[in-house]
Amino acid sequence: MLTSTINQLSVSKGVTIIMLGAAINILSACSTLPMASNTIGNSLTAQMPTSDRLGRIAYVEEQGFGATKISSLYSIRPDGNDRQLIEQLNGYIYSPAWSADGQLLAYSKQALREQPKIYIYNRRKQTRKLVVNANGSNLSASFSPDGQKLLYSSTVGGNADIYELHLSKGTTTQITMLPSTEVQPSYAPDGKSFVYVSDKTQAGRPRIYRYNFATSSISQIATAGYAASPQLSLDSQRMAYLNGRQAAVMTLATGQVINLAETGLDEPARLSPSGSYAVYPTRNMQGSTQSGGSLVIRSLSGGISYTISSKAGEVVRSPIWGR
Repeated sequence: MLTSTINQLSVSKGVTIIMLGAAINILSACSTLPMASNTIGNSLTAQMPTSDRLGRIAYVEEQGFGATKISSLYSIRPDGNDRQLIEQLNGYIYSPAWSADGQLLAYSKQALREQPKIYIYNRRKQTRKLVVNANGSNLSASFSPDGQKLLYSSTVGGNADIYELHLSKGTTTQITMLPSTEVQPSYAPDGKSFVYVSDKTQAGRPRIYRYNFATSSISQIATAGYAASPQLSLDSQRMAYLNGRQAAVMTLATGQVINLAETGLDEPARLSPSGSYAVYPTRNMQGSTQSGGSLVIRSLSGGISYTISSKAGEVVRSPIWGR
């Protein structure tokens, strides 16, 4: 089981959920956009490609602890406008993930005294559908590029492994069958492979790997030490991930890494559709007191960034940028 710097939540029947927390540091150069009226003239947003500017960022806000935990799943424009509540519950919501066309949103939901199940929200129809209800912790969904399949991790077999669900057929295939922990799968843009996290070389020391569907072969992506929660850009040139305790982006061809921020709660960065920007969560600080959270949006060219405040001064987690 991955233990180093990954927060864990014990649930019923002794099952353990791996979840990544929110970043706590904010870039000193950020400007804050708490309201839509303040975002209209934002120069960084105006420079974004259409796919980024008109896309939506899904994320989770949390308040309370334990049995009083309330989680809210929102989507919002990158300029801070049009915040929409998708779902709210007494419990936890984990790792939302957009389909390639931005019309479907998969996420894990864990009500009190239940195990995490995976749902898909349809933006156009505004409906939710339960798609994974296996007896285990079902987490980290990822849509195939054509939207026909879903990768996810599950402890249904007792060990955390990666599974692939064919959505229209309703059939599930187990991909990994190792005694180690395999989690956080994410499809490559061409659908021919996926990246994921495993501690197979050393327990508690996660590394990032790529699985090739055609050959069933596995290769490691070279990172410096602890690495988790990978996401490839749509052009496959960059990978956003958690580099130690930092939200980071790597250029795969050269191995060059941009460390964006220290993330004491272990939240990774996530790339915009164009791959030119990154979003990650942070906790606001007033002196020595924490006062809610924000989304940080940063240009990967020049490092200019700004923040969007949470709706009600709550902890922010798991942003994902879709079309």
